[in-house]
Amino acid sequence: MIIVTGATGKLGRRTVECLLERVPADRVGVSVRDPRKAEDLADRGVRVRQGSFDDPASLVHAFEGAEQLLLVSLDRTGEECVTGHRTAIDAAVKAGTGRILYTSQMGAAHDSRFQACRDHAQTEDLLRATGLPWTALRNGFYASSALQFLESARHTGDIALPADGPVAWTGHDDLAEATAAILAEECRFEGPTPPLTATAALDFGTIAEIATRVTGRPFTRTVVPDDAFREQVLAHGAPAPMADLLLSIFAAAQNGEFTAVASTLAELIGREPATLRTQLEHAWAE
Repeated sequence: MIIVTGATGKLGRRTVECLLERVPADRVGVSVRDPRKAEDLADRGVRVRQGSFDDPASLVHAFEGAEQLLLVSLDRTGEECVTGHRTAIDAAVKAGTGRILYTSQMGAAHDSRFQACRDHAQTEDLLRATGLPWTALRNGFYASSALQFLESARHTGDIALPADGPVAWTGHDDLAEATAAILAEECRFEGPTPPLTATAALDFGTIAEIATRVTGRPFTRTVVPDDAFREQVLAHGAPAPMADLLLSIFAAAQNGEFTAVASTLAELIGREPATLRTQLEHAWAE
């Protein structure tokens, strides 16, 4: 059986849907915090069990019979994130899981300037220490984050953000499809995969040009000093740790941590991944 955590979230849910196109529903199980949100999956024959990263026993039960487990990374940072992943990995070992796949990130490194990438690196260390077969899906930076950064500019025409560097912005749908292909054993990787990315890395100056072409309106790129950006984020009600986390994305991008592109994602899904332009057109058409 293939078990997926976080199956009611953005990436987990998409992955389950893609998986159901490849394998029978009775081979798929999900571990979710609230089973009521997965009732439609249960109706389609998917095994639904409650599992909480704060309740190790529930995870052992949810992971029962897992030939493969997809551990979708938690929406947490720092020690809270790594502790949750450690709990899940320990539960997977106790449940006798055959292989663990983990949604890591292309920039995963202990010396990354982005906290989440340091968390991914620590989690990969935990996987390595289990002695089990494991795969770290080195996903490209989610394009949805770029769209969030652009939301204000959508109305003002000015992309006012800290200094950045090229990022391989990559879509959830493409990553979910690739993950399902790997889970269905159409392709197998040992340890970290090559970067699973779109075919180009773009900075926000280039994105301003794309936005201009997409909308027919002029877009400019203004570099905002880090301190001023932090104050803007705080003024919108975000806590200081969140402001610092957002700033660290730009610092890591400037450091070249998200520039790598590879053909692996295209090979897995059998087509070119969606470009940021395509995703921008779709998001701004709504």
